[in-house]
Amino acid sequence: MKIFIAADHTGFILKRVLTEYLRDALMYEVEDLGAATLEGDDDYPDYVVPCAKKVVATPGTLGIVIGGSGQGEAMAANRVPGVRCALYYGQAHATGAIDAAGAPALDGYDIVRLSREHNDANVLSLAARFLTEEDAKEAVRIFLEAPFTGEERHVRRIKKLG
Repeated sequence: MKIFIAADHTGFILKRVLTEYLRDALMYEVEDLGAATLEGDDDYPDYVVPCAKKVVATPGTLGIVIGGSGQGEAMAANRVPGVRCALYYGQAHATGAIDAAGAPALDGYDIVRLSREHNDANVLSLAARFLTEEDAKEAVRIFLEAPFTGEERHVRRIKKLG
């Protein structure tokens, strides 16, 4: 599988770490869409939007975008028709809370996994200012390994997104 990856200046170092991890440890083909150099005044949409467009234009691929909070990157990616970008900004700690359906609270890695299994997310946005390298690597591994379930209810909901 091919992975497209992009980051602004805030995510630049983590992008380099993850690119090496994806290629060497996980054995994925990776296309780095920038930033190519560390420029403190660059703008994340200049890298994120082309990355998101490449994911949509290239079936069977996934994308990873990285910024300070990951919020703007997720927003930019989700403006591209066909992108379903999930945001990961660190481990949420289960509080023991129960949701309205009676399910227990989940942690951050469950959120990453469920974004693929239930929402067929095709881009993952990472918050470089809130993640350790190891946490980011684990989130990326889970994102890439989790399959979309294809359950009718999930397919129906995704179709409603347009």
